[in-house]
Amino acid sequence: MQLSGLVPLLEARPGVQRLIEDLERGAMPGGSALGVPEAARAAIVATLGRHWPGPIVWVTAGSERARLACEELGLWTGEPQRAQHFPAPEALFYDRTPWEPETVRQRVAVLALLAGAAEEEGAAPIIVAPAWALMARTVPPALLVGGIRALRRGQFRPPHELAAAWLRFGYQPVSVVEEPGTFSLRGGIVDVFPPNLRQPVRIEFLGDEIESLRTFDPATQRSTGAIEAVRVIPASEAFASQGPQAARALRQGDQHGLAPAHIQRLERDLARLEQGEAFVGIEYYLPYLYGQPASLLDYLDGRALVIVDDLLGVRAEVQSLEHQAEELRAELCREGELPATWPVPYLTWEQLGERLAEKQALSLGYDAPPEDLRLADAGFQPGPRYGGRMRQALDDVRRALAAGGRAVLVSRQTARLHELLAEAGLEVRPVDRIEAPPRAGSLTMVQGSLSEGWGLAGDQLTILTDAELYGWRRSQPRRQQRPRAAAPESIFADLREGEFVVHMDHGVGIYRGLVHKQTGDVEREYLEVEYQGGDRLFVPVEQVDRLTRYVGGEEHEVTLQRLGTADWAQIKARTRRAVESIARDLLELYATREVVPGHPFAADTQWQRELEESFPYDETPDQLQALAEVKRDMEKPKPMDRLICGDVGYGKTEVALRAAFKAVMDGRQVAVLVPTTVLAQQHFYTFEERMRAFPVRVEMLSRFRTRQEQREILEDLEAGKIDIVIGTHRLIQRDVKFRNLGLVIIDEEQRFGVGHKERLKQLRREVDVLTLSATPIPRTLYMALTGVRDMSTINTPPEDRLPIRTQVSEYDEGLIRKAILRELDRGGQVFFVHNRVQGIYQIAQHLQRLVPEATFAVGHGQMDEGDLARVMLDFAAGKYDVLVCTTIIESGLDIPNVNTIIINRADHFGLAQLYQLRGRVGRSANRAYAYLLYNRHQQLTPVAERRLEALLEASELGAGFQIAMRDLEIRGAGEMLGPEQHGHIVAVGFDLYCRMLAQAIQRLKTAIDRGQVPDEAALPAAEGGVVVDLPLSAHLPESYVPDRSLRLRLYRRLAEVSSTEQVAALQQELAERFGPPPPAAENLLYLLRLKVLAGEAGVAAVATEGHEVVLRFPDLLSPTVLQQARRFGSRLTIGRNRLSLPRQERWRELLVAVLTVLAEAARAQQSPPLGGMGRPRAESKPIPMEL
Repeated sequence: MQLSGLVPLLEARPGVQRLIEDLERGAMPGGSALGVPEAARAAIVATLGRHWPGPIVWVTAGSERARLACEELGLWTGEPQRAQHFPAPEALFYDRTPWEPETVRQRVAVLALLAGAAEEEGAAPIIVAPAWALMARTVPPALLVGGIRALRRGQFRPPHELAAAWLRFGYQPVSVVEEPGTFSLRGGIVDVFPPNLRQPVRIEFLGDEIESLRTFDPATQRSTGAIEAVRVIPASEAFASQGPQAARALRQGDQHGLAPAHIQRLERDLARLEQGEAFVGIEYYLPYLYGQPASLLDYLDGRALVIVDDLLGVRAEVQSLEHQAEELRAELCREGELPATWPVPYLTWEQLGERLAEKQALSLGYDAPPEDLRLADAGFQPGPRYGGRMRQALDDVRRALAAGGRAVLVSRQTARLHELLAEAGLEVRPVDRIEAPPRAGSLTMVQGSLSEGWGLAGDQLTILTDAELYGWRRSQPRRQQRPRAAAPESIFADLREGEFVVHMDHGVGIYRGLVHKQTGDVEREYLEVEYQGGDRLFVPVEQVDRLTRYVGGEEHEVTLQRLGTADWAQIKARTRRAVESIARDLLELYATREVVPGHPFAADTQWQRELEESFPYDETPDQLQALAEVKRDMEKPKPMDRLICGDVGYGKTEVALRAAFKAVMDGRQVAVLVPTTVLAQQHFYTFEERMRAFPVRVEMLSRFRTRQEQREILEDLEAGKIDIVIGTHRLIQRDVKFRNLGLVIIDEEQRFGVGHKERLKQLRREVDVLTLSATPIPRTLYMALTGVRDMSTINTPPEDRLPIRTQVSEYDEGLIRKAILRELDRGGQVFFVHNRVQGIYQIAQHLQRLVPEATFAVGHGQMDEGDLARVMLDFAAGKYDVLVCTTIIESGLDIPNVNTIIINRADHFGLAQLYQLRGRVGRSANRAYAYLLYNRHQQLTPVAERRLEALLEASELGAGFQIAMRDLEIRGAGEMLGPEQHGHIVAVGFDLYCRMLAQAIQRLKTAIDRGQVPDEAALPAAEGGVVVDLPLSAHLPESYVPDRSLRLRLYRRLAEVSSTEQVAALQQELAERFGPPPPAAENLLYLLRLKVLAGEAGVAAVATEGHEVVLRFPDLLSPTVLQQARRFGSRLTIGRNRLSLPRQERWRELLVAVLTVLAEAARAQQSPPLGGMGRPRAESKPIPMEL
């Protein structure tokens, strides 16, 4: 959306004209107040930006206001890149909490821009900064500029010198560059990702000369274009190069009164500073790193214009932060956590006020008597509030147009609005941008979103938004953040030494690491696995796909297999029988459902598209895929039964909401079934708000409704007056009757009882059913069930979502107070979970005394329904800062403003419950914090300790799908496949179980597709893939890929290739990322190519016997294989189930030629595999002798 075409209308107002003339003459009197309503301030700043040649800094009071102002400013400038957000650090002053990497990068990029160190095209930037960011100290401009490294092709710069400099300036060394602020040095190739660039840069050296510079995509690691030069700015405000100076100053300070634990921590940090070493949390020492720390204002020269959003508000915010910092300082000094001589790490209001006066800051607010407001005569007016009274709104618009005014409607519901306008005789089509002033008397409708509307007196301009038309609150602004990227091999979790693994042929062992072995002239790299009795197995790296991490449950004791016994074969045979059985059941259920008739829903309507466009966020690819699959199912003439799995907060509700709307548009009713009354209320408000613009009636049936209300809802449901009803298990009781039920949405089905599940099973045979689950279903199981269970997974987090920072600690009142104050300072709210109703009110009173600045409410399941409903509503509306509650918030509750959760006695919760509770925060663009507290006087049990450690490790987004959360995955598998499968999963490990299940399903489906009766005795055992064992030095040398962890991930990725095209692509990628592959790497790629071709040809193994290379087949050679083999004449020896060729000159080329011919014949024949009996093709030509 773009609104820059409305700016000329502002420029034409007399007061604005005079202001622009003063600015252009440089005659602006300091401290001028303009008197602009908040909704119109972004438009005015954009207008001034057109006429001011230098940079502009716009200072707001709060952080959320800054982010929203920056986002809206981009809509009005017509150049979104001009609007730059300068965020505040998340840590309180004097707090040791590390600054967020994304915040640091954003701040450094803006500072470099203002210092002229970063090249930006177009007009000067407009920086939006909250008061907190202006107070915070930072690196002086001269030092920042001195940290720039300008690089160009043909320049001589030793790569190791560059790497050393980047370490000093805050860059992190990594094996693979994916994130800004990181670099990687690999021989003559250096990758670096400066914070001010959209893509990282790959620098190739010839000796010390820069031979080429290329940008590359961090997701694919492939080049995207060549460049001539690049300016690499620092990645941090805290330069490690200044560490020795800081350490000297700290040692000279008075450490008297410091507690022993804090003296130890200080000594540890001093040692790092003295070494010039960068470390997490170094920003804490900013006051010591620089003799005279700077602030953002020091980066502004005489060309800069400073604008204050509201001077009184900014002053109040700065003074509040000052007061809080002084209190925290006194408390930390008292407790021995801070030396008394520590410098003040921020600008006080006295200092900041003086600096703003020096810069002759303009105030957009009303900080002067009405007669002194510069834009008092501009005629700004707030937008009138209609709250859904559309007839009145359209009458007012019609009157404004008749008077020659211009009306602009900005809405996320333009198609619905278009229909209403057409009915009122106003014909207008929606646009997505206004680039020129609309003509007088015209109506314009824009698809998009603004926080509020406003107008200019005399009906010159009226802007109405969803806030005025419908009373909708605009969603929180999105964090301006790069899309996350991950290198292709990052999907493979690292195997760690000492972890349990499963080898397909030998069973459970312990992974001991990568080892090199040399036999004669052949050097190979192996994965070493230890078995019972100390026996060792060495797995060649090209066979790493035969090895998986063992996952068998949170509290299961693992038994190692003994090599050379039949035990493992027996375990696999039992598991194979179990998976065959469940595969049959799944296929039978799937086949039965395929023939049951159902209602085919109509294709999407215009209103459906309208509702979807009103979603205030960008959908993730997984969300769009899940929605497409749901719609496809709904439009089929059979009942839908689809499961959507996704981590907490990943957007399952939005998919369900769109499916519900689709059903309503086709004249059907929808029931949304949820496990708790609190969640029912949450969904009710979400559905009602999103559908308010449409004639859709949404109701809620739960204990939050009175008996009379419930009776009326039941009557209206039966009469068909209600379109969507949301409720708990009350919805599936016998007295609930629908007139035309078409879709049932079930949230967290596993939390309902056995009786309820039977009723749900019956519903599945009658209507479309969509089930939502936050219990993670891993990719391996998802792939195994493809084709027999309709399932969608949402694995990608929303683009602006940050991982939750998790801290496990003893109960600490100082920590609790700091956590609550930090959240309050950024305008957020807090959940404090205490899972005992008895004593919960005393806890709340104690917390109130601990943090008197905050307001508290209490919520638990034993409260009166009306009281609980009121508390939850008031908390969601922001009337309280902290909700002290039980686990009633566990399921699905979504309050984006709550970004800190403190869980008391966390060791008393299960892993799944802790994970769900933690998922209640981190649902906005702000960083979320989770504090897991345990009783300091009580010893943690080993199980509780493992749970808390697992949650701590799983702080990354989507961690429910990662290794640390596999206990949940096994639970999810049990819910889907039945508890009787748990023992088999434990026996062979989760990954191998899923692989066996996938193979069983595939074999059964193949048999059915061929019209055969799938007889258990006739089904072959699961195959483990082709084994290629040739005497070649085949590995990635340490000198080529030095990082061991990356090497292992690359081996895992290489072993997964399934086509010769993929092998060729990987060869190109390796050359680009690491340089030309050495012979050992070329050999590894050669073996992988053989493995792919052998698999396609139906060959079981390729190995050497004496002076021959042998191709073994699983069965007698088929006529087709014999026919193709004869084409090679005397160069191939043909046996009963094998082909062999002599290991003579050019044997490698001959082997590829043989496998290629067999693979092509197999593809032409299109199964069965060539090793089995098949019909021969026509005689083929002989192969030329040179091969």
